[in-house]
Amino acid sequence: MTTSAHTLQHVHLPLTRPVVLVGLMGAGKSTIGRRLATVLDLPFIDSDNEIVEAAGCSIADLFETYGEAIFRDLEQRVLMRLVSGSPCVLATGGGAFINPQIREAIKERAISVWLKADLEILLERVSRRDTRPLLKTGDKGAILSRLMDERYPVYAHADITIDSNAGLHEAVVENVVHALQQIPADKL
Repeated sequence: MTTSAHTLQHVHLPLTRPVVLVGLMGAGKSTIGRRLATVLDLPFIDSDNEIVEAAGCSIADLFETYGEAIFRDLEQRVLMRLVSGSPCVLATGGGAFINPQIREAIKERAISVWLKADLEILLERVSRRDTRPLLKTGDKGAILSRLMDERYPVYAHADITIDSNAGLHEAVVENVVHALQQIPADKL
């Protein structure tokens, strides 16, 4: 299926639940999510922004001041609210889908899309900015490789898997839309 991004701007799917993007940092969840939301004419929500708003401080400050456990608790509360809401495109943090309660809520109330990318691509993307708390503790490549080993088997439980390696964002969005179109209407 080859369509232009212009054609994709007019895609209508009878969605009754959120489309939740999961994957490691640098996989493109926010970038692809914004474009996908435009194509589907849905609101885009970045769960990290919602967590920042709820906490009243940056995620880096949340990690530094309160630790990862407090961050994960807040992330779970925010995501439980968001996946119970109306249809939207929701970008999650890399660790969110690893949480069994969040994963179960997403499975029951949303459609999950794993944006999967290779280590080299992720490393190149996350090296552009120094805002990732989990990458501040050592070698970025080694940390990402460990996270891939731990998280990819869990991400594989997503409803849809999309390759988000190098290529045009529009092509990735097109692949997500095409995969969503294959889901029976009563599951959307």
